[in-house]
Amino acid sequence: MDTTNAPQIIEHLNKSLNFTPFVTRWIPGTAKFVLCGQPPKANGIIEILQLNKTELKTLSSIEQPKGIKCGQFLDNLFAFGDFDGKLKVIDLETKKTTFEVKAHDQIINSIDTCFNIGAPEIVTGSRDGCVRVWDPRQAAPVVSLEPIEKDVIPDAWSVVFGNSYNDERVIACGYDNGDIKLFDLKQNQLIWDTNVKNGICGIEFDRKDIQMNKLVATTLESKINVFDLRTFNNGYASLTHEGQKSTIWGVKHLPQNRDLFATQGGDGALNIYKYSYPSQRQIQDTEGKPKGVIGKLELLNKQDVCQQPISSLDWNTDKLGLACLCGLDQTCKVVIVTKLNLF
Repeated sequence: MDTTNAPQIIEHLNKSLNFTPFVTRWIPGTAKFVLCGQPPKANGIIEILQLNKTELKTLSSIEQPKGIKCGQFLDNLFAFGDFDGKLKVIDLETKKTTFEVKAHDQIINSIDTCFNIGAPEIVTGSRDGCVRVWDPRQAAPVVSLEPIEKDVIPDAWSVVFGNSYNDERVIACGYDNGDIKLFDLKQNQLIWDTNVKNGICGIEFDRKDIQMNKLVATTLESKINVFDLRTFNNGYASLTHEGQKSTIWGVKHLPQNRDLFATQGGDGALNIYKYSYPSQRQIQDTEGKPKGVIGKLELLNKQDVCQQPISSLDWNTDKLGLACLCGLDQTCKVVIVTKLNLF
């Protein structure tokens, strides 16, 4: 790792919490972000914080019956999943619930939203092994991916939308047994699956609103898996990188540069990576068919920012290098990562 021009990770603001945070998200177009989690009484809490010059100021809080495990913005509304398997969509300003459904039999581990083109949709993944897609205008799921074998049910740990351009839309699902599945919502069919032999804690496309380009999956035992999705030939070209020496809880691509991403370490470390494409992304195999070529992954810098695992991280879409994060040490922080414009 060359540190000469490496991006620097600077803690800007921090705040101690009286609950365990599991998710943090910037409120679009503002200097505010939401924190969601579970207080000691096992109920749920949503706090709205604002950046001031010298502190993080709590503006308001919304209590919920059950702890909140995951959340994501659906345009100007906030969708979240709780420990009881319930999916809710609320207006943070009025605090009114606009959509509510018992989505799963067990905890909702992961959630993502898509609303840029076509109908607004929410995807949820649960401990019950199901991945479901919801239209918040109706109570029944649009798509429900159920486990085939009922004896050993894989835990759906991570779900995300991708390939969302024109009228296309795909979901990627990561499971505790190492399975990764791509499901095409337009064709209503599974288009690819693989197994990386380790639980998938985080999964993300480099951009969700373009044709599938790259997919990154992080695992329980410190691996980062990168897949080049532009060329299919009995699978996709991929690489596996040894990341932190701990569980990598999640991955977040930089909104302003899809080849840079951060990972959330179980050791409390924030790592910044750069993906470099090969000189030729596609070659011919022995039968003359196109075959993908994977690039390289480089660690740009790393910094211990929490004393326990980083449970969530979100980049600000308006300010390059500005991020909010939270950890299981019951802290939330705003960090600034410098020099990202150089990569």
